[in-house]
Amino acid sequence: MSVMYLRGGAPLEGELAVHGAKNSVLPILSACLLARGPVTLTNCPRLTDVAAALNILRHLGCQVEQEGHTIVVDPAGASGSTISEEQMRSMRSSIIFLGPLLARTGEAHLTYPGGCELGPRPIDLHLSAIRAMGCEVREDRGIHCQGRPRGGDVQLSLPSVGATENAILCAVGAQGITTITNAAREPEIGDLQSFLNCLGAKVRGAGSSTITVEGGRTLSGGEYAVMGDRIVAATLLSATAAAGGRVRLSGVDWRHLATVLSVFHQAGCRVESRMEYVELGRDPETPLKCVPTIRTAPYPGFPTDAQAPVMAALAASQGCTLFVETMFDSRYRHVPELIRMGADITTEGRVALVRGVERLHGARVEASDLRGGGALAVAALGAEGTTVLSGLNHIDRGYEGLEEMLHMLGARVERREA
Repeated sequence: MSVMYLRGGAPLEGELAVHGAKNSVLPILSACLLARGPVTLTNCPRLTDVAAALNILRHLGCQVEQEGHTIVVDPAGASGSTISEEQMRSMRSSIIFLGPLLARTGEAHLTYPGGCELGPRPIDLHLSAIRAMGCEVREDRGIHCQGRPRGGDVQLSLPSVGATENAILCAVGAQGITTITNAAREPEIGDLQSFLNCLGAKVRGAGSSTITVEGGRTLSGGEYAVMGDRIVAATLLSATAAAGGRVRLSGVDWRHLATVLSVFHQAGCRVESRMEYVELGRDPETPLKCVPTIRTAPYPGFPTDAQAPVMAALAASQGCTLFVETMFDSRYRHVPELIRMGADITTEGRVALVRGVERLHGARVEASDLRGGGALAVAALGAEGTTVLSGLNHIDRGYEGLEEMLHMLGARVERREA
């Protein structure tokens, strides 16, 4: 088992290119099932979730090659329609294969997905979208779907990112036009639209609440670069706010981080946003200030995935900050570990009150989910002493070499075998 040793007290300095987005590459990989020729993807992060997706593609009959940050998927031999329980449990996003499988083979047999335990994340929205396109759905010790999808009206009761993506992917292979209303607006959906259109699909409206898909078009192979990961960027910016210093990040659109940048500006950080980069700085001798209530919300609101690392930075601030988590029931699992480091945080349901302390201190802590793990690394860099962070299997799902990125920015961090 690996652990990460992080010694706080060193300001972060430097420039770094943000790696490709986990939440973008996973639906794009599943979309490769819809192509009729090889697909080359660049800027793909080397993550355990990506490895799990590639294993599913291989299981379904695709030829997959990976070299560095480039992945080539040839779906010509894909014929399977069943994903095993072990593969489904390897990542929560495995449900994203439902739509492409139905569109390609007319059937899909899956079990319920795994991933971080963040409270109930029902897949009923995915299944209702599939039903709206004329497919039969049966739940009996798993999910069993049959039928060739056809165009229709998909009305989502909530703007679910995964359900929006599954609806798009199924609709691309459907006959006729599909309209998705109350669609999620996250940038990763725009990246999926751009990828599909690059292959010959006709998808319009990503970034708005209504998406239209003209199905039945033959998709060729092609080459596409995955967008940068805005949540990785938010984590690195949080680390800079916690430790002090100045960091410039490229490869990510600052507009996708606008709500996070606004919080750090209010907290007293210097923020500079350009099309080429985003930069954040804080004098290590000037403490962060508390900010007004931070309420997570679907994009373009404050991202739920950034809540934990931002909370970790504000744990050592002047005054009180109230967090309201509207997306998931169990997204404060990092709080007990922050308290072990000296944070003063009280939670009740979906509300967390952070009373800023002068300084956190190092401790032995364990990540219990992906973003909570990133948050504990953030806290460690702003703390006094050394923190030993375990549970790195969660962190590796969404951060490619987190310790290497932090080390490049001047952090005193090392990964060792326990």
